[in-house]
Amino acid sequence: MQSLKSSLVAGLCALLTLVQPVEACTRAVYLGSDGTVITARSMDWKVDVGTNLWVLPRGMERTGEAGPQSVKWTSKYGSVVATGYDISTTDGMNEKGLVANLLWLVESEYPDPHVARKPPLAISLWAQYVLDNFSTVKEAVDALSAEPFTVVTASVPGESRLATLHLSISDATGDSAIVEYVKGKQVIHHDRKYQVMTNSPTFDEQLALEQYWRNIGGTVFLPGTNRAADRFARAMFYINAIPKDETPDIAVASVFSVIRNVSVPYGINTPDEPNISSTRWRTVADQKRKIYFFESALTPNTFWVKLDDLDFSPSGKVMKLDLGPDQKNTFAGNVAKDFQPAKAFKFLGL
Repeated sequence: MQSLKSSLVAGLCALLTLVQPVEACTRAVYLGSDGTVITARSMDWKVDVGTNLWVLPRGMERTGEAGPQSVKWTSKYGSVVATGYDISTTDGMNEKGLVANLLWLVESEYPDPHVARKPPLAISLWAQYVLDNFSTVKEAVDALSAEPFTVVTASVPGESRLATLHLSISDATGDSAIVEYVKGKQVIHHDRKYQVMTNSPTFDEQLALEQYWRNIGGTVFLPGTNRAADRFARAMFYINAIPKDETPDIAVASVFSVIRNVSVPYGINTPDEPNISSTRWRTVADQKRKIYFFESALTPNTFWVKLDDLDFSPSGKVMKLDLGPDQKNTFAGNVAKDFQPAKAFKFLGL
């Protein structure tokens, strides 16, 4: 009977993964018993994503970069961000411990900006808008629910396909939200229990997968491929299986072990699945201590930025940490002092 059950489980797992697209990235939130909240993500991409780290102070005037009617705002909070191609914020944490992560979702369908009649916002600024304006997930959800803008997508640099992304948000209390655009409509999933997000399918279907694997139990069987549904199952099991009462440094190490477990080996090549993407880098944000950790797949060192050591005041400077091609520049320890003044990068507009 046990053998039959194992065979059935394996068969269903294979069926589930066959229908999943192969774009990657994973996000997971650790909730400690002492109030520690740590959000981790992997960045999986098939080429160098041109990432650098930036310090962006309060008081920066922004526009949605989508034409003369674009939404406009002034940043209320400073942030440390990881860019994509230095034209978009793809990950980051603000000075209040709010974290935003952009991940690929091939099913995304954004509203027609001409029909929506809302000020447009280029997708390159979506995560930055949240980091600039909100201190908690509830604040963000309340504001975004009113749909103050219309997200407008654009082509991925160097490619003909459009960027199709969804957004995860977590705060220092452990609250979480997932924001997606499905069939042209904004959908927000808001709950502390929404700790894990990967790529396809849409988040409501990811929740159904989570229930399926919860019934099986992670100590019985866990799927092992690098497809989104399998990474979701592993991340959800492990982020809740690791101890919740460890010291902060041990908790960070545990969370790193989870996000490494769901990473895609560097340089992997699957002939029948040409779009499978290697993990390029990982971030782990300790939202209670406000420390932002970064780890490149191509360097031996994990380093971090203590946000309390940065000047986020309106008189503070935009600062850049140049990570180099493929993020191979080597750093160690707290790199707050290694950022250099720089002209702010320009978000990709339309």
